[in-house]
Amino acid sequence: MAESESFIELEEASESASQAVRGTNMSLAELGRASETTDKALAGLVKDMSGLERGMRSGLKGAFEDLVFEGGKLSDVLKDAANSVVRSTYNAAVNPVIDGISGSISSGIGDFVGGLFGFAKGGSFSQGRVMPFTNGGVVNGPVTFPMRGGTGLMGEAGPEAIMPLTRGADGKLGVRSAGGGRPVSVVMNISTPDAQSFQRSQGQIAAQMTRALNRGNRNR
Repeated sequence: MAESESFIELEEASESASQAVRGTNMSLAELGRASETTDKALAGLVKDMSGLERGMRSGLKGAFEDLVFEGGKLSDVLKDAANSVVRSTYNAAVNPVIDGISGSISSGIGDFVGGLFGFAKGGSFSQGRVMPFTNGGVVNGPVTFPMRGGTGLMGEAGPEAIMPLTRGADGKLGVRSAGGGRPVSVVMNISTPDAQSFQRSQGQIAAQMTRALNRGNRNR
């Protein structure tokens, strides 16, 4: 009995140790991600400080060159040096903000212009690209497209066909069939006992042909 209890206690201790190891691994992974983020932030800070240093050095050098080589007044040189330091500090602080705003504006203008050119021909968005469907096509996967008051989704359940509509001779709007533009041949066999009988029946035969053709056009 004592041996069984000792074995159970050993298993519980082993499980606790395993959980502690897993927790330690997770903590180390999180620490690694935090360290990577910190490294990136420090690299950006070093880059900004280097730019600030170069700007200040260039401004101070130019100011003292005016004093030595151009015979400028010391008060003017010191004023120029101070302005140079202020300008470099200002640029270092403001440039990242301006870059962010410019990037957002450029992205918005690009999306707007892309939408104009894409949807002037009829299109939808797939993976950020505009796909024209003026002549129809097939969508094999989920694709979004703009609608009045929202965004539509097609192809979410499988392939879907896009078929352009055309207006027929009767004024109705519908899908044009592939063979709609090909000529149709109609053959009628007429049997008469003689030529005189055929001539007498020409009007009746023409009327029957007209009615048959009209029925065929309505049933297409």
